Amino acid sequence: MMKVSIKSTKDIEINAVKCVVYGGAGVGKTRLCATAPTPLIISAESGLLSLADVDCDYVNVDSIDEFNDAYRFVKSSEEASKYETICLDSLSEIAEALVEKILPTVKDPRQAYSQLANAMLPVLRNFRRLPQKHTLFTSKMITVTDEETEKVTQELMLPGRVLPNQVPYMVDELFKLKIDRKGNQVLQTSPDRLSFCKDRSGALGKEIVNPNMTSIINEIMKKSGSKSG
Repeated sequence: MMKVSIKSTKDIEINAVKCVVYGGAGVGKTRLCATAPTPLIISAESGLLSLADVDCDYVNVDSIDEFNDAYRFVKSSEEASKYETICLDSLSEIAEALVEKILPTVKDPRQAYSQLANAMLPVLRNFRRLPQKHTLFTSKMITVTDEETEKVTQELMLPGRVLPNQVPYMVDELFKLKIDRKGNQVLQTSPDRLSFCKDRSGALGKEIVNPNMTSIINEIMKKSGSKSG
């Protein structure tokens, strides 16, 4: 009989926070990345103008090979050891840039979206599994109306069907970033009738006004018995 080792969930600790933040245009997703502990932003180039006044390192990717190269750099490079947080900003724009490269090579557009998912999902899982590094994936948001029930939901805006269905389940922290009626930036951490959000750490309130990712990560790490950095 195989030897079984019984463990307790009370002993589980996390060594890094893995998070997805989605939201509409102009709500501040990119600037939120810059508030994370020592971030490196991996981007499809558009959208970084909002950080022109911030000294933040970034890498551009516009092909599957460059996306994989960015992962290998983060995983193995001594130069990358200084970064505590790896931000993919945004998944939507990175995926859109990659699928544009694939579309001319296939006859059926559906093949392009299938190839995109097959290429991106393993790399996203690799980023998520990076030890001792926080990961923050951002995504555009889309409002969807069900034709049969007329139910309206707000979801991650990603090409194809596989990515928007799989990405939310890859992380423990899924937040929606929005602007309230007073003009404050608000991070929603709990689900409502419009949106799917989750905070498995249990360390955060339902909403965080004017969020700072370093503070949020520290709260989650503190709850788990670990410390950022």
